[in-house]
Amino acid sequence: MNAKELISYIKDGNLDSRLMDIYQTQAEVSIQQARYVRAVNEFRHIFNHDTSDEVHIFSAPGRTEVCGNHTDHQHGEVLAASISDDAIAVVSPRDDGAIQLLSEGYDMMTIRLDQLDPHPEEEGTTKAIIRGVLARLRENGHAIGGFNAYVTSDVLSGSGLSSSAAFETIVGTILSCLYNEGTIDAVEIAKVGQYAENVYFGKPCGLMDQMACSVGSLCHIDFSDPSDPVVERIDFSLTKAGYSLCITDTKGSHADLTPDYAAVPDEMKQVAALFDREVLHELPEDLVLKNAPLIREKVGDRAFLRAIHFYEECRRVKDAVCALKEDRFPDFLDVIRRSGASSFQYLQNVYPPHDLKHQNTSVGLMVSEITLRRSEDAGACRIHGGGFAGTIQAFVKNDTVEIYRKAMDDLFGEGACHVLLIRPFGGVQVI
Repeated sequence: MNAKELISYIKDGNLDSRLMDIYQTQAEVSIQQARYVRAVNEFRHIFNHDTSDEVHIFSAPGRTEVCGNHTDHQHGEVLAASISDDAIAVVSPRDDGAIQLLSEGYDMMTIRLDQLDPHPEEEGTTKAIIRGVLARLRENGHAIGGFNAYVTSDVLSGSGLSSSAAFETIVGTILSCLYNEGTIDAVEIAKVGQYAENVYFGKPCGLMDQMACSVGSLCHIDFSDPSDPVVERIDFSLTKAGYSLCITDTKGSHADLTPDYAAVPDEMKQVAALFDREVLHELPEDLVLKNAPLIREKVGDRAFLRAIHFYEECRRVKDAVCALKEDRFPDFLDVIRRSGASSFQYLQNVYPPHDLKHQNTSVGLMVSEITLRRSEDAGACRIHGGGFAGTIQAFVKNDTVEIYRKAMDDLFGEGACHVLLIRPFGGVQVI
């Protein structure tokens, strides 16, 4: 279908079944139908596209870390999930060796397929990510080709939901489907995204974000071998369980937090280094506990506490996975509560130690716990992602969601709380 035909196809409800598969509720289908029509109209306007050329739509979700707080950098285990917020791209192929892509709110980017070496001046830009994905896929032996694309995203930037990994996933999925018959698997697309971010974008990120966005649903990842992580997809419907995922932006300042984020892996690695190991995964927990006096003396109490959090958190990931597989959702919620308590008490990443006056996430967690306690089995909450000033996560019973949302919005401002679902798909071609 060309763009004009695609708009009629969507308006007539012919895409509704596919949208229901992806977005899971009838209310969301109506919202997405209108969103998709707007996106195709934007594509037509930007690229003057009323020709007979085929037009496709792709989608890639944001992600949330469910359990496994600050474990990936020590080669531990993580449970992550793709979410209902996503990036969508309206795309048509082109055969002149160029990509033209416009993301909503940004300028048009043009990249030539014969110019894929890193450009140092592009570090930190979307253009660098596209160039990196193209280069790595070609290096891996896959076909690449040109396309026009309009991208719009409702994944919140800076919320810990990983809008950048969603973008990397959607570019990889476009190239897989347009030029490789959809044969590039989700794990490879995730690794390609990480490469683009590390080498071209200039950010030394791990692989968790890209893996969750690309693989989809709930995703259990064991990073024992970070070059070849073990990935297990867990099919689980939060909707059928009767719960929603709420992410609240606590509106804390992210200024001057880089040393706090960096100290977490650094202190864990200091503990490992005392025993000539690089990361905690290589060090038995019993050896750490046995040598508590030495660790406290040499690298400090906080480093010791953070090391113990790592071991306990990896076990909690296993517990959470088992609970979901065996349909024991109350036990899963208990794991989330214990994970949150450990992040607060042992990992100590809920507020920055240099600013005790402002503790937005601490206050958010307190009000969350009080609100959830007032309804039996109403849910569980914990710090989300890197911590210190960002977002909190809560699994909230559907009949309590509006009460919870109002409590968070009253505390942090209208729109602070975002109600999401766990999405059953990673990067996909919608049509």
